Amino acid sequence: MAMLGLNHTTMSEFILVGFSAFPHLQLVFFLLFLLMYLFTLLGNLLIMATIWGERSLHTPMYLFLCALSVSEILYTFAIIPRMLADLLSTHRSIALTACASQMFFSFMFGFTHSFLLTVMGYDRYVAICHPLRYNVLMSPRGCACLVAWSWAGGSVMGLVVTMAIFHLTFCGPNEIHHFFCHVPPLLKLACGGNVSAIARGVGLVCIMALLGCCLLILLSYAFIVATILKIPSAEGRHKAFSTCASHLTVVVVHYGFASVIYLKPKGPQSLEGDTLMGITYTVLTPFLSPIIFSLRNKELKNAIKKTFFSKLFLQSS
Repeated sequence: MAMLGLNHTTMSEFILVGFSAFPHLQLVFFLLFLLMYLFTLLGNLLIMATIWGERSLHTPMYLFLCALSVSEILYTFAIIPRMLADLLSTHRSIALTACASQMFFSFMFGFTHSFLLTVMGYDRYVAICHPLRYNVLMSPRGCACLVAWSWAGGSVMGLVVTMAIFHLTFCGPNEIHHFFCHVPPLLKLACGGNVSAIARGVGLVCIMALLGCCLLILLSYAFIVATILKIPSAEGRHKAFSTCASHLTVVVVHYGFASVIYLKPKGPQSLEGDTLMGITYTVLTPFLSPIIFSLRNKELKNAIKKTFFSKLFLQSS
């Protein structure tokens, strides 16, 4: 992070205001977010362990799901432990380098997640629209490349956004009205003639990346729906669509909350409202994702029952 232009700033640390506007609810928030975070970790670890241990799940779709679980664990780890510690602390300062690191990793893993969802949409498109060419198009090497490109794309997005923000000069006050180092509250602390240009540039890059992923997923599903409608039997149509149901549900949740954050109209909104809105994409979306995949994906749900719950039942009996 030494190359991020940190010497251009006039501050050495920030204060994360977080949930200090709700002093009587901080313990409640701590317990709630801790339980949701632990469930998110355990849910994703359960999915990864099931895919690793069940040979029938060693397919591209579940490889991508495993990579998605890894990105989700790392994304929440970049934000939530610090937030939980601040909920129990009165000293909420964060060093400039730590703030830059948190922003980089949150954007890196967040956009990696979006790119992996797009890759999963492409995988479903190939499986349903070109089943005879699936093994060629989705070879192990091809799948590994798609995952690697998703991680590389997320890293580039994180680096671009973080470098742009931390090349600004921060004049004060040093209070970030959020529970982590997010772009909008940091821009409010910056000064200089280039702040508005940087804000527009960062916003445009983020929106274009999200919309690009969203449009590619929509295009994949347009072809998928057209192909499914041509299947003569109702059972065949249901079976084909059921393989997409969990992914499509997670896409709707992920981009639904992301659009609320990035595409909301500019207007007067309370700082507390922005903080509470941040919970939707940092805590709630990662919490819902493993639930959706575990319950909506029949093959994965059966594998989890077979691998873990049957063993627990046998041990208890």
